[in-house]
Amino acid sequence: MLTIIVRAIVIYILVLFVFRLMGKRQIGQMQPFELVLTLIIADLATIPMAELSVPVLHGIVPLLTLVVVHYFLTLISRNSTKFSNFISGKPVIVINPKGIDEKALRSLNITVDDLFEAIRGAGYFNLEEVQYAIMETNGTVNVLPKSDFSPVVNKDLKLKLEENSIPVTLVSEGKILKNNVNLAGVDKNFIEKFMKKAGIEKISKILVLTLNKSGTVYIQEKNKEFITFENVEV
Repeated sequence: MLTIIVRAIVIYILVLFVFRLMGKRQIGQMQPFELVLTLIIADLATIPMAELSVPVLHGIVPLLTLVVVHYFLTLISRNSTKFSNFISGKPVIVINPKGIDEKALRSLNITVDDLFEAIRGAGYFNLEEVQYAIMETNGTVNVLPKSDFSPVVNKDLKLKLEENSIPVTLVSEGKILKNNVNLAGVDKNFIEKFMKKAGIEKISKILVLTLNKSGTVYIQEKNKEFITFENVEV
């Protein structure tokens, strides 16, 4: 039993290392060759875990080999458009100003129903709203709407607004993030001040506390609703 546990931990760490090397893309964002590698890795990892008759090395070597293969495929793809198009394909316009491109659908082996589902996923339910729809190499569909159906943005209304900024998390699940506190230019007293305002007794009871560039503090106690304080001076 101990042998199985040790083998499982070793293979798990190795597979985790392999996927970290492959990047942070989700399954739906992977290129075809990356998805194939993922499926093979998953299959290879289960064999030395469960089969004690198979040496662990027989599982490790193929996994490391696939890491090398993935590295070189990615490297070649970056430097060769033809090779990239061969193993990953290229974006295909499936809807143009004239309507649905049937030839493109046939080349992609998808149906009109599949296309409707994809554009609904992009937030468009009527074909007359779509100027172009492009099937990307990872299988997702991106839509360029006609000008009459484009969402209105602040620029269209000529509104002058401050640029958005990423809030800095000062406390997460009851722990002060010292690096972020220093980055935000505040200290523990700043945190305690807003704890008192929110009626929170201990830092360990804070689920999250953030501060953004515009001076807004977001604080939430565990198992309670959040509270915000605006125009805070730092």
